[in-house]
Amino acid sequence: MTANTSNAQSDTTHKGILLIVFAMFVFACQDAVTKHLAQTYATPQIIWIRYVFFAIFATVVAGWHVPIKQAVKSTRPVLQILRSLIILVEIGTFVVAVRVLSLVEIHSIMASFPLIVTAMSAIFLKEAVGIRRWAAVLIGFVGILVILRPGLGVFRVEALIALATAFLFASYQVLTKVAGRTDKSSTSMLYMAVVGAAVLTAIGPFYWIEPTPEAWLLLGILSVTGVVGHSCLIYALSLAPASSLQPFNYTMLVWATIVGYLVFDNLPDLWTIVGGAIVVASGLYTIYRERRRAVPVPPAVAQVKP
Repeated sequence: MTANTSNAQSDTTHKGILLIVFAMFVFACQDAVTKHLAQTYATPQIIWIRYVFFAIFATVVAGWHVPIKQAVKSTRPVLQILRSLIILVEIGTFVVAVRVLSLVEIHSIMASFPLIVTAMSAIFLKEAVGIRRWAAVLIGFVGILVILRPGLGVFRVEALIALATAFLFASYQVLTKVAGRTDKSSTSMLYMAVVGAAVLTAIGPFYWIEPTPEAWLLLGILSVTGVVGHSCLIYALSLAPASSLQPFNYTMLVWATIVGYLVFDNLPDLWTIVGGAIVVASGLYTIYRERRRAVPVPPAVAQVKP
């Protein structure tokens, strides 16, 4: 490899990292808008509108290179539908959680999902997980306990919703890894979007409250941020390997803290910071060990939602 080639690859990797960091900022802003809307509007209504826009986006992306009929073909359609339903429920629980918890509280707990993926992959997919990664998983869950603090008089039942959301997201990730063995990522994204939009179109009207002009503007921003964030992720993955981009998903926690403070005047307490730091450190170490052992890292595009 020549020096020029190496420099060019380094430049594209840096651009991919910047795009990932920007995408995390966009998603933090999206979560802030969701939190505001969730105080007035029902969860199915909010995510219905998000999914309709995302379905249009996913259809365009999937059909960009191949005909839609070919893009929608899957070797495991039942698995694709199952993972699509799981991520739909996960998004719903996230909206419920964001209604009652601060952004930094939620994302401190959600940061544990790569650790849960590691544990699930070992148990259900029989992937080899060494003692060091198992230790990182256990330490990460100690971090979750530090955040939740059960039995110390500050435990909030609502925090269990965020933890359930992390488990659902991890389950979706594991199923995405299985689907990715035979199906293209565009097929997986198309199934996720279309199945979710179809389900919500069936139930969304029962929860409809006519939005105010301000709410329509926010719902539009919610949809646009989803498309912009996903576009950045897709482009970033075309510039750099997923394994190089994966650690920078954790910048979401930084953006959630900043946006949460600026918009809602929420700041994490000391124990949330300590617990979140433990979880993130454990996750980063797990990623490091995966790279050392050449274990495939799930694509960053699969780690976000409509």
